[in-house]
Amino acid sequence: MQIRSYVDADLARLIDLTIDTFRPFFEDSFRPLVGETIFTRQHGDWRGDYHQEVAGLHDPAQHKYVAIAEDNGMLLGYVAWNVEPARSKGTVALLAVSAANRRSNAGTALCEHAFEAMRAEHAEYVEIGTGGDDFHAPARAFYESLGCVKLPVAVYFREL
Repeated sequence: MQIRSYVDADLARLIDLTIDTFRPFFEDSFRPLVGETIFTRQHGDWRGDYHQEVAGLHDPAQHKYVAIAEDNGMLLGYVAWNVEPARSKGTVALLAVSAANRRSNAGTALCEHAFEAMRAEHAEYVEIGTGGDDFHAPARAFYESLGCVKLPVAVYFREL
């Protein structure tokens, strides 16, 4: 496995991986949980949202970075992070690992790569967020295995 910096030619593959990774959450978890009205208003164009979000993840001039994990040219996953130098804070904005490569150390290697890069920019701590639902349980366990501390937060939705 190799970890390298993002190049513009990676964009389409990263968007596809992001959509594949999070489709089960949006379509199989969130939509049935909140119903059509809230789903449509909150995340109705989640695929389109990812097209825009992923395109803006890498901008070194703004302290925003993406690293890619590959094996023989095959995309295993990626991590996106940013640094707020004034606050000495790093944030993992997005982590996506292909289903076939989860539990293969790719996620750990990507996060450790991002953490080291954050330290190089003088970040003293990192924030990583994920959902509290069943879909995100593996992500929570993974982040805790990296030494992250969970902050309980509750978000509620109600159709009016």
